[in-house]
Amino acid sequence: MEIPSDLEIASQASLLPLSEVASNAGIPLDYLEFYGKGAAKIQLEAIPAMAERPFAKYVVVSAITPTPLGEGKTTTTVGLGQAFQHIGRSATIAIRQPSMGPTFGIKGGAAGGGYSQVVPMELFNLHLTGDMHAVTAAHNMCAAVLDAHLYHGNDLEIDIHNISWRRVVDINDRALRNVTIGLGGSLDGIPRESGFDITAASEVMAALALATSLQDLRARMGRVVVGYTKDGTPVTAEDLGVAGSMTVILREAIKPNLMQTLEGTPALVHTGPFGNIATGNSSIVADQIGIRTGDFLLTEAGFGADMGAERFFNIKCRYSGLAPDAAVLVATVRGLKAHSGNHRIVAGRPLPEALLVENPDEVHAGGDNLRKQLENMRIHGVTPVVAINTFPGDHEKDLEAIAEIAAEYGARSALCTHFAEGGRGATELAEALVDAAAEESQFSPLYPDEMDLRNKIRTVAQKIYGAEDVSFTARANKQLDGYERNGFGNLPVCIAKTHLSISSDPKLVGAPTGWTLPVREVRASVGAGFVYPICGDMRTMPGLGKTPAAKNIDIDAAGNIIGLS
Repeated sequence: MEIPSDLEIASQASLLPLSEVASNAGIPLDYLEFYGKGAAKIQLEAIPAMAERPFAKYVVVSAITPTPLGEGKTTTTVGLGQAFQHIGRSATIAIRQPSMGPTFGIKGGAAGGGYSQVVPMELFNLHLTGDMHAVTAAHNMCAAVLDAHLYHGNDLEIDIHNISWRRVVDINDRALRNVTIGLGGSLDGIPRESGFDITAASEVMAALALATSLQDLRARMGRVVVGYTKDGTPVTAEDLGVAGSMTVILREAIKPNLMQTLEGTPALVHTGPFGNIATGNSSIVADQIGIRTGDFLLTEAGFGADMGAERFFNIKCRYSGLAPDAAVLVATVRGLKAHSGNHRIVAGRPLPEALLVENPDEVHAGGDNLRKQLENMRIHGVTPVVAINTFPGDHEKDLEAIAEIAAEYGARSALCTHFAEGGRGATELAEALVDAAAEESQFSPLYPDEMDLRNKIRTVAQKIYGAEDVSFTARANKQLDGYERNGFGNLPVCIAKTHLSISSDPKLVGAPTGWTLPVREVRASVGAGFVYPICGDMRTMPGLGKTPAAKNIDIDAAGNIIGLS
């Protein structure tokens, strides 16, 4: 059966009135602010208003280490959310907002796929309610005030060579990665080197995702460090006097967005922090609302379980106070065969023919990645369920091999066909998750607040990534000493590394051992609330390919969007 394109499926959907979606979830209509028919903002006053409602089972959805093929984590989150109504239960999903950089670049939309999508698809992928632009404006307001401060005498004595605050924009543009600003004459500012990051990489975005209230967001904006004096004293947005204005710009953006899936399941879409250098999770305030809306709250964590899920456990849950009841780990035959190391897979090119041949031994070989990610769930005391996301052409023995790996680790597993069948295709997974969530959760973060930063880094590297050791450059050691001295040592760590491997080397597939994690420098997102060691070459401003998705997106004669995928 040929399945229509995502856009075709989404455009033919019959949507429920959002008031009905909210009512079914127990969200008081008095706290909704409608943005047309497709989305509504939820006022934060809904959180205390719903406080007497029972807690849902809290489930994080993660995956094996991603490959260029894509494992379908968002699609699984949506399909699973839809599946619960097929077994007489209710669920809400919470997912990130997409950045327009990837949407118009190579990745395309991020609303799920097939018959497991969040709709309206066009609204979801293009601006939504403007939160991304609010983050961009708040971030750049701080940058503008910083440069004005330098121009007008630099009373705070900021070291012009130790300014960490760059500018952001929500597009992919490699030409902006490194720039020189302040050129043109004495009236045009102080010349200095700087650059742009994509908006999703902004610390403002990470802080918005981790804030628990508007006042907490205000405090986080005040703690944002923009640079340092020559003696190493941090200079904050509060010192510049701009933290209040930044919060005012974000006053509407902190409200989560309510949408729906193709089958009317409530979808909370809010914030989109970068998955490499930030948490890669949707917002705490969305979860604070979603946790009171039904039987299950499914919240998605970006990239593999060593990335988004680890940060969910050790950063997001640390600040939210919420504890997960279970976890879903998405795996595919194609993804695990890729982790065997036997195939060279390039995004946008045809799959190697050998990848499509039945070979359960190869699935077991690549299954080391699944095994390690299952360990990463269990080390936090969380019960995992493996979602075997099936694709046309998958062989029965290959699929059985994934189930065998899950069984080795005492994990439930379920075949999923939600892309083609919507919620009906994930009912087996929903039933397995009901059983898993009924077990008593033993959730515990990986390390305590009081552990020093070096040992926090080493703990994550050795226990989650499987590294033998960690090496620190002289620069990294100096930075860590400075952060400890400035009182940042109690913060959690968010290790910035490649998402294409459990290790720091994107070429190493499976679950490599015997390697050393190289920490070349360390930065502090004090406002967001974490320290991030940089291990490898992290691009915080993507570039466009030769044929970006932007070339295929257009408007037809009737005013409909076409080419969005």
